[in-house]
Amino acid sequence: MNPSLETALQALPHGREFRFIDRLIALVPGRSGTGEYVVRGDETFLRGHFPGAPLFPGVLLVEAGAQLAGAVAQSDTSVPAIQGLKLAGIKSARFYSSAVPGALIRVEALVTARLGGVVQAETSAYVGEAQLMSAVVTLAGAA
Repeated sequence: MNPSLETALQALPHGREFRFIDRLIALVPGRSGTGEYVVRGDETFLRGHFPGAPLFPGVLLVEAGAQLAGAVAQSDTSVPAIQGLKLAGIKSARFYSSAVPGALIRVEALVTARLGGVVQAETSAYVGEAQLMSAVVTLAGAA
């Protein structure tokens, strides 16, 4: 039985204040997923990024992609879970646009490789049809 969308999201080790995926809307266990995050506007980091003209930081878009990739990788029940899975590398990160308070960010992750305790994934983020970010992330832990 495939894990539910909620179960996959609950597998993230992050505290609520540092989770950048509010809900999963699609999941192919171990392969791909799509999640959403609403920029509420009350996030503390927006006060300084930037005062009077808040923008969701690009580095947090990459973090959202990595969180989603981790949830996707850990949702594959045909392989053992990776203990302590964390972001270990970022490659080819590109930022195309920004998100502002009220925006619904759609995050996508595609696991492209998995070997032992290492996972590589292509990630991207969008608001509507406008692409905000693309990055290849590597996650690592103990298999």
